[in-house]
Amino acid sequence: MAATKPQRTPQEVEDIIIRKIFLVSITEIEKTSATDSRIVYLELTAAEILSEGKELRLSRDSMERVLIDRLSGDFSSTTGEASETPFQYLIGCYHRAHEEGKKIANMKDKSLRSEMEAVVRQAKKLCVNYCRIHLANPELFPSRNSAGTDAKSPLLPLIFAEVGGGSVFGGGGGGVKSPPGFLEELFRDPDFDSLDLILKGLYEELRGSVMNVSALGNFQDSLRALLYLVRFPFGAKSLVNHEWWIPKGVYVNGRAIEMTSILGPFFHISALPDQAFFKGQPDVGQQCFSDASTRRPADLLSSFSTIKTVMNNLYDGLAEVMLILLKSTDTRERVLEYLAEVININASRAHIQVDPITCASSGTFVNLSAVMLRLCEPFLDANLTKRDKIDAKYVHYSNRLKISGLTALHASSEEVAEWLNSKNPAKTGATSQ
Repeated sequence: MAATKPQRTPQEVEDIIIRKIFLVSITEIEKTSATDSRIVYLELTAAEILSEGKELRLSRDSMERVLIDRLSGDFSSTTGEASETPFQYLIGCYHRAHEEGKKIANMKDKSLRSEMEAVVRQAKKLCVNYCRIHLANPELFPSRNSAGTDAKSPLLPLIFAEVGGGSVFGGGGGGVKSPPGFLEELFRDPDFDSLDLILKGLYEELRGSVMNVSALGNFQDSLRALLYLVRFPFGAKSLVNHEWWIPKGVYVNGRAIEMTSILGPFFHISALPDQAFFKGQPDVGQQCFSDASTRRPADLLSSFSTIKTVMNNLYDGLAEVMLILLKSTDTRERVLEYLAEVININASRAHIQVDPITCASSGTFVNLSAVMLRLCEPFLDANLTKRDKIDAKYVHYSNRLKISGLTALHASSEEVAEWLNSKNPAKTGATSQ
């Protein structure tokens, strides 16, 4: 009869799981006998454990120490391969923790299973926390990889993969996908300040990715990523508090706010003609309507159908982004401020002649109108059953829109001012005081 294999103690199982997750060893013998070349020997951690008179074994108490030692050291010479970036390593740890969690779920010993599940949860939490620390302060754990000069956030390829895209920054993720649950845990941090810097950088990159992109360009990935981020409460809050949410300055005009605000380039995506310097690519006119007089009507109808489809996708995505922001009391006011600023600063578009350099493009206002109409759909039913819920004099109760300068027929400016004041008693009372 074969001898029964001695059962491991909970401490031994914990040690094994931690070594598997973080790919480390604390004895040179383990490192030498390891089949995985990525496993590194943490001499400093081993020395600290021995100096404390403890058994040379990894535990939950030493887990953070292990992670810091692994991130801080340069182990490329010992692994015999190019060193992973800190971000790639942390993503790998989270993935291995997830895989270990699936194995632990099959443990028959309920007490042991509960203890090991706590180990895995702690490992995942540490990975997420140090990802935030690294992304916000990359100088703390600098990459030894010579290719680490790319300033783009390594988070974007994971987000694109999560939302079903991935071609905007093609190849940037190195084929790495987000482990299940990682992004949700990353963006649900209760500490807003730890996420704000990361989110602001992501919004700037998404804005840049659709700059001068036409209706035929790839804007879908970035739009889906934007929508993904604003669904997180802190994601929405960070967006409307970005310094480029409403750009300020003496030189900011309608065109500047279109091109420099975070949402401006998304609204600029269009099939309509624009000034050469601001024209989106690919050129819609050349690709869809070149030699239009000699082309078959069916071909032209196909081009119109393609443009209509992609523009409806843009309208739907932007309307969903705006609806999420408008529903939240934390972000609604900033959205209304943005819309008012875009309308006010482009007031000269109402003139007979429009300066295309100082005003936002026609495409932006067509898109904005389409998005606003989508937001109005709940109370625009055919029978106007909700008409009584709409206050037609709303614009007179707020100072957001500057309507006093609009052309008035059969009225002087004084008569217009008097009429406006009569419609807003609160403003009249404030003036008399």
